[in-house]
Amino acid sequence: MKSLRIVVTDPIISRLEDALKHDGAAHHWDMAAAWTPDRQLDALGGADVVVCSSLSPQQAAAAARLQLVHVTGAGYDKISFPGLPPEAVVANTFHHARPVAEHVLMLTLMLSRNVLAADRAVRGGSWKTIATDPDVPFHPTLGGMTLGLVGMGSIGAEVARMAGALGMDVRAVRRNPGAGVPDGTALSWMGGNHQLRELLAESDVVVVTVPLDASTEGMIGAAEFAAMKPTAFLINVARGPVVDQDALFDALESQRIAGAGIDVWWGSPADGVVPPAELPFSSLPNTVLTPHHSGHARITFERRAADIADNIRRLAEGRELFNLVPRS
Repeated sequence: MKSLRIVVTDPIISRLEDALKHDGAAHHWDMAAAWTPDRQLDALGGADVVVCSSLSPQQAAAAARLQLVHVTGAGYDKISFPGLPPEAVVANTFHHARPVAEHVLMLTLMLSRNVLAADRAVRGGSWKTIATDPDVPFHPTLGGMTLGLVGMGSIGAEVARMAGALGMDVRAVRRNPGAGVPDGTALSWMGGNHQLRELLAESDVVVVTVPLDASTEGMIGAAEFAAMKPTAFLINVARGPVVDQDALFDALESQRIAGAGIDVWWGSPADGVVPPAELPFSSLPNTVLTPHHSGHARITFERRAADIADNIRRLAEGRELFNLVPRS
């Protein structure tokens, strides 16, 4: 087994340092998440492996001897592929489907039962129920609702399994509808992405799980919101730019749709802007807003650390790596 120089710049996976190093191999580890940018660049110059959530063009250019970029999650849209040396490969890791699916169901219940408004009312001294106010609506139950999935990757499949087990009618669109239904899922309908508006028109809850790329950026816009029921909810656990920010705000403010659960945003919380959006989503009463944490279960990162350690060991032993992603 050859010795590797490994630079870790991701602060979350750094919290599981012992799990990353558990095989005891004599690698050189730079746990560099808290280092200055210049010191990170110096370390990357000698790195065989970088473990990261993002890699800028400057960082990629500095890492001239890199063999492996191991992303600490599923998304690799923040990796500067053009700057990588030709022989470098990129791998990712998952294990977040179950906690994200649980988050989706939590948001569905919170939105459909108006939990935040009820909480605010009780804290403010108001007791409004169907027994005290004829304008208060009855709750729906999950078993009477249709859930429409935009995307059927690992997250979409897990949402489908859990929602189906609770009696929801689950439908979906995906890029390749002929790819088959994932194990353990029972869909009442599957279409292609060109049938998105058909899905939207029938769904009480629309869950966005597609990866962000050129074909999905702005995929949910004004025309798509116009196709949704006015009683429907949108839940985005994909990437912020998959949904057009202006169109979503307008649909919520005008009550064109009933509400939204937003876990992913259109930027980072720079300059104290929280939530990171150009429009005041926090002023809207029909939203549940979370800080991109739907997959942040400890078991997710324990399993990711195990994947990363396994791929590093395989690289050191000259064996085939897994979860490689295309460079192009």
